[in-house]
Amino acid sequence: GGGGAAGQSGNAGPPAPERVLFPPTFSVSEIKNKQRRHFMFLRWKQQQRKEKLAAKKKRRKEREALGDKAPPKAVPKTIENQRVYDETTVDPNDEEVAFDEATDEFAPYFNRQTVPKILITTSDRPRGRTVRFCEQLATVIPNSHVYYRRGLALKRIIPQCIARDFTDLIVINEDRKIPNGLVLSHLPDGPTAHFRMSSVRLRKEIKRKGKEPTEHVPEVILNNFTTRLGHSIGRMFASLFPHDPQFIGRQVATFHNQRDYIFFRFHRYIFKSEKKVGIQELGPRFTLKLRSLQKGTFDSKFGEYEWIHKRREMDTSRRKFHL
Repeated sequence: GGGGAAGQSGNAGPPAPERVLFPPTFSVSEIKNKQRRHFMFLRWKQQQRKEKLAAKKKRRKEREALGDKAPPKAVPKTIENQRVYDETTVDPNDEEVAFDEATDEFAPYFNRQTVPKILITTSDRPRGRTVRFCEQLATVIPNSHVYYRRGLALKRIIPQCIARDFTDLIVINEDRKIPNGLVLSHLPDGPTAHFRMSSVRLRKEIKRKGKEPTEHVPEVILNNFTTRLGHSIGRMFASLFPHDPQFIGRQVATFHNQRDYIFFRFHRYIFKSEKKVGIQELGPRFTLKLRSLQKGTFDSKFGEYEWIHKRREMDTSRRKFHL
């Protein structure tokens, strides 16, 4: 047996139509069979792509036909260019800002009265990856010295640093053998910035990397640090590097701020011709996100904070940025 009732009757109902037409409100997600649903979704995506390309071609032909009379290209909307206006955005000609910068903790560096000398240290008993990262960071920042901290409190390290004329202290913290935090403290009077660190790539993990960096003093590029807070952070990074870059070495360290994430890259460049420039990444690379800015040197218990990132209160809009 097993034919079932449907097979028994000769002409049970009207013949099935040739092609099933989906109702206009049909959604692929209504298909119950997972494989079929996936297949139909891919077909739908393909169709979308074809339509998009066809529309793009049509627009291009229209622009070519109009020639000089073609309307200007539309600027795509991005989170960045839709950014919510920040009232602390710095005007380059602002006298108040100029006065503040002439008298802040970094003024002696920018007036070339002090030369940066950096101490790079780690959290207690660092593992291999963090150790290698510190060593590579020391080759990027001139006049920096790596010191492995063994059970010594930061508050005890800071007076020793000041006594030995260090101008900045960098602490690399780790979690489960992965570098995950950076504390940057300007000596002797602060400020101190705490960053969350992510996406660390060591030199050997970078594809098509150049040879080891040389001893030359690199140039520094700071992008998009537009607010008062951004200016302070940018000045902190700038003061880690000697003020006179050596263009013979053609090395450049970039701190690029995008949506409050600070991307660090280290490159070597060469001018192949008047128009062409070749660049090679030397590494390491990492991403920072500011968590707090503290007045004075490191003091987690009694420190006075200028700015703390409070997600629930501050991140009310995806288009609001603080740097």
